[in-house]
Amino acid sequence: MSLLAKLFSVVLCISALASCGSSRRTIAIEEGWELLGELKVDFVRDKDEIDVKAGNRFTALRFRVEDREVRLNDLNITYTNGDKLEPNVDVTIPAGQYSRDIELSAEGRYIDKISFTYRTTGSLLKGRANVLVFGKRYDPRLGY
Repeated sequence: MSLLAKLFSVVLCISALASCGSSRRTIAIEEGWELLGELKVDFVRDKDEIDVKAGNRFTALRFRVEDREVRLNDLNITYTNGDKLEPNVDVTIPAGQYSRDIELSAEGRYIDKISFTYRTTGSLLKGRANVLVFGKRYDPRLGY
């Protein structure tokens, strides 16, 4: 085996070993809930949108905030049939906490996108908040 081939093999092994340590984190999701989207929100832009790619019907939504506190001002939910829901929200969600459950429909609805306006509290030097949006899947066996 040539020196170049040996060197290549060593580099390949080191790369493989280095990639074994995953940088992805794991989050626990309560049974019946599905992660619909995740955003790193900033201080400059105060409106974001999540395109929902799930093919399930959902009966409720909830937000989880990580790293920094976020003030959620407005929420706009667009269903796949074009209907919109604008629930009344104006709440501060502390870091590491969930929002209240936002009820959609007892028989579940297909969601196209979720738009929301927010304000991250604190200073830019302390970092940005991470916002996760969860949907409660409709269960036809239970009727909700």
